[in-house]
Amino acid sequence: MTTTQPDLQRRSRLPAGSWVRELGWRHLVGVAAVVFAVLPIVYVVSASLSPSGTLTGSNALFSSTSGANYAELGDTRFWTWMANTLQIGIVTAVGTVLMGAAAAYAFSRFRVAGRRAGLTALLIIQMFPQMLAFVAIFLLLISLGNVVPVLGLNSKLSLIAVYLGGALGVNTFLMYGFFNTIPRELDEAAKIDGATHAQIYWTIILRLVSPILAVVALLSFIGTFGEFIIARVLLQSESNWTLAVGLYGWVSSLLEANWGLFAAGAVISAVPVLALFLFLQKYIVGGLTAGSVKG
Repeated sequence: MTTTQPDLQRRSRLPAGSWVRELGWRHLVGVAAVVFAVLPIVYVVSASLSPSGTLTGSNALFSSTSGANYAELGDTRFWTWMANTLQIGIVTAVGTVLMGAAAAYAFSRFRVAGRRAGLTALLIIQMFPQMLAFVAIFLLLISLGNVVPVLGLNSKLSLIAVYLGGALGVNTFLMYGFFNTIPRELDEAAKIDGATHAQIYWTIILRLVSPILAVVALLSFIGTFGEFIIARVLLQSESNWTLAVGLYGWVSSLLEANWGLFAAGAVISAVPVLALFLFLQKYIVGGLTAGSVKG
């Protein structure tokens, strides 16, 4: 619904009290939400620039600033942890999108025996928290490492496999609903023109469902980028740690905690997630399926 010129004129003539009751409170809520979201970020940035290395030293925001914490990152394994995290996050996001989209397409388009039971099983499995499987995953990787060392403990590949297994069900169910919104007339028209299922899937369907693919990729990347518990259990050598595990190691000791270094690492760690969100924003908000079938 568009706002007409008479509506704008009526709002401009509202008394102050009526304006506050009808519109002003919305602005106040918006400003409060922005302050609530921005204040922690400002506090962390202030702590990263504080030379004292403590959180209490940054209570007076930006009272003293220095780039020493950022310079000190080069003397640590921070950039190794960053590379490990990006590698694990990107591979997991791509694998989640490819596997989830293929499974969702099969459930959406093919009427096979056990289809409904499979969807129900996926939904039920996701109801159980992943923490219940920690012991089983740990023991499984110990045994698997004796046969295939690259898939054992302290392996980034094994961590990626665990992430993919945990995220496949919920993302398949999420994409399944979006695939159902794509009209089947597109598939039938493509089949008449001689297209195979693979051609329909790669050249037509995936382009139309790109918004949900972007959402799944973003959520998968963010989830693995900041995940701590599984990574801490599986990755045992410091050279294989992710950012979450490495940054926690800097502040895990109360007597030797360097919160300034931790805050500097946290600020830099937010850059890849922010960049990915800005890059995928146009796909997330875009409705690429609109007008795909003419009435």
